[in-house]
Amino acid sequence: MIEKDLKEKIRELIETPILKKGIELVDLEWKRERTGWVLRLFIDKPGGVTIGDCAKISEIVGKILDKEDLIHHSYNLEVSSPGIERPLVKKEDFERFRGEKAKVVLKTPLEGRKNFSGIILGIEEEFLLLEVDQKVWRLPLGEIKKANLQPELKF
Repeated sequence: MIEKDLKEKIRELIETPILKKGIELVDLEWKRERTGWVLRLFIDKPGGVTIGDCAKISEIVGKILDKEDLIHHSYNLEVSSPGIERPLVKKEDFERFRGEKAKVVLKTPLEGRKNFSGIILGIEEEFLLLEVDQKVWRLPLGEIKKANLQPELKF
């Protein structure tokens, strides 16, 4: 199975059972690392996730994947919070974090640029509205390669 297809199949299998526990599946990674294959899940809920939440989701997902037998070799399952630089994956993520600072990388350049860092203004049709240096950019959602929150830490 191709990596992208496997990721989508895994997402389809686990997203609803995770949601039933009041937890959102933010993103998942499936990749080969130095120590072997890793399935990494990023979960969140209002108020943040606890170690107990991560353990509970790990147990649920482990049982589902064992039953479905999609992955035919050994791998490590890791479950964690998305961290302060949370990935922004779905339309709803951009709406939820309206007014926050984000870094966005496009697949192909827009007016000679691929990298943008600015304030999320929201979604308009199939575009992310991002204010960068007092200019509003309309970034096509289908062209977003990667997007993350970029919190300003104050000390």
